Amino acid sequence: MLRFPRDIPSRSDNLAERYFSKQTFTFLSALAEHNERAWFEQHQQEYEDFVRTPALDFISDMSDEMPAISRHFLAQPKKVGGSLMRIYRDTRFSRDKTPYKTNIGIQFRHEVGKDIHAPGYYLHIEPGECFVGIGLWHPDADALFKIREAIAQKGDEWLAARDDKTFRKQFTLEGDSLANAPRG
Repeated sequence: MLRFPRDIPSRSDNLAERYFSKQTFTFLSALAEHNERAWFEQHQQEYEDFVRTPALDFISDMSDEMPAISRHFLAQPKKVGGSLMRIYRDTRFSRDKTPYKTNIGIQFRHEVGKDIHAPGYYLHIEPGECFVGIGLWHPDADALFKIREAIAQKGDEWLAARDDKTFRKQFTLEGDSLANAPRG
């Protein structure tokens, strides 16, 4: 995954709060402190006003801009099943039973992707940690093989791109690493 950059300068104070304001981060911080259903139900309107609505507005505006990046990536401003990830955590197999995510997750997936494992862009908004991720998260075996094969066939180009000073100034490569090279 690529992270782009941690210190994005805002173009203006007005633009900086066009979507996500101080109230957005105040709500997310309070949710982290009071992560329980009763509290969330009492503050549902704040969630709608400061989290969901601004996120959907951002996604809607990005749907106009996304073709300039790639016509294959989708920005879908829907409350359910679109680019905005749900606030409810899946606690079925987790020791942590807190019911809500304490961040805003927005994904712009490739048009052929049906789930989070498709190539795409991910915007993470959370007090103390905001970033944009680009790439694949846990690709299936066929996609992973193709990625590794492309890197192996163009190793010099991959290393030149990865080690480029301008690239490294703006991006960091993160994610799991293998201890040993894969077979083949």
